[in-house]
Amino acid sequence: MGRKRVYGITLLLMVVCSIASGLSFGSSPRTVMATLCFFRFWLGFGIGGDYPLSATIMAEYSNKKTRGAFIAAVFAMQGFGIISGGVVAMTVSALFRSLYHAPSYAVNPLRSTVPEADYVWRIILMVGALPAALTYYYRMKMPETPRYTALVAKNSQKACEDMSKVLNMEIHLEKIERQNSRKRSSNSFGLFSKQFLRRHGLHLLGTTSTWFLLDIAYYSQNLSQKDIFSSVGWLPPAQTMSALDELYTIAKSQFFIALCGTVPGYWFTVALIDYIGRFTIQLLGFFFMTVFMFALAIPYHHWTLKKNNIGFLAMYALTFFFANFGPNSTTFIVPAEIFPARFRSTCHGISAAAGKAGAIVGAFGFLYASQNQDRSKTDAGYPPGIGMRNALMVLGGINVLGFFFTFLVPESNGKSLEEMSRENEGEGDDDEQSVQTEIV
Repeated sequence: MGRKRVYGITLLLMVVCSIASGLSFGSSPRTVMATLCFFRFWLGFGIGGDYPLSATIMAEYSNKKTRGAFIAAVFAMQGFGIISGGVVAMTVSALFRSLYHAPSYAVNPLRSTVPEADYVWRIILMVGALPAALTYYYRMKMPETPRYTALVAKNSQKACEDMSKVLNMEIHLEKIERQNSRKRSSNSFGLFSKQFLRRHGLHLLGTTSTWFLLDIAYYSQNLSQKDIFSSVGWLPPAQTMSALDELYTIAKSQFFIALCGTVPGYWFTVALIDYIGRFTIQLLGFFFMTVFMFALAIPYHHWTLKKNNIGFLAMYALTFFFANFGPNSTTFIVPAEIFPARFRSTCHGISAAAGKAGAIVGAFGFLYASQNQDRSKTDAGYPPGIGMRNALMVLGGINVLGFFFTFLVPESNGKSLEEMSRENEGEGDDDEQSVQTEIV
């Protein structure tokens, strides 16, 4: 269907489902949750399509010298989205808290949620549709990437027209036709062919396995921040707060972590990726995530029993910093660079889907491990929270696996997309690169 067309479809799906999520209906809490899950499910289709397309489109429009920074910058905007989401949650909860706050909520859990609080989560979810909707016009004005038009759609004339508009220079159709005829003769294999497996099988295993392992660790931390903050005394016990107080406090804590650890990590990647390379950044990220996970887990009771929550949160923020100045960014970038044009978005989507499978494993696994403490150990004098400590130890081990699976992923720094995907392999003139690489 093409990058541009699906890019518009995924955006509309995200906008509609974000609004619909806030309008989830039902005659009971169970049916409201069922409706919400339905719309969030389809929202996931939109986000899942947006991941590979955003990376692929930027990769195909960038030159080899700054391509890494451009794709990383696309991904880094996610950090500003996280911060904006925290601001929205704090603003809405603070507004309702000032309107409906009463001291009795803090001492009577049965009255901790005012009826009007039902509007809070709905407003927060629907606000997310606004920035997405604002980008629709610009997405539709953007031309299809010439690599897709020429190499996949086989419309060299249209590719010439689009490239001429973007680059403001004349493109010779004959050169594109000559290049494409050579590529068609030597690169006609399919996604499930032996030739693809021979050329790119290990690469696909590398991108899927590292993204899978990363997201087990990353989403375990991300989705369980509330439990982690509570275990080290950063958040007061839930029974001492109203629901609005709890929402505000959690949003503020997550905003602080994102501001100090997540966002700087993204932009360090943008600044350095085209100098030190994807491979090095990913190895460093997994290594230091392992170090800080074990630094949190091994002396866990030092952090919790002595209430050294500032030190704990500083190291916790550093794990997010090295996740984003590391595999959380590079796993998004590399799949858009190393596969042939006709498989590029598909292989990126497969890699991202493997990551979200890891997120599911991480979310449920971390919850189970952190809350599953043998009662006999508690009775024997072990302090509460040993389940959380064990969970952090397991996540450290998962990062070690991610470190070693990184060796399956090739370095794409300073190389053209055609060189990485081997789309020029078999051509008679080794010096002649694709016309788009020559122009850029």
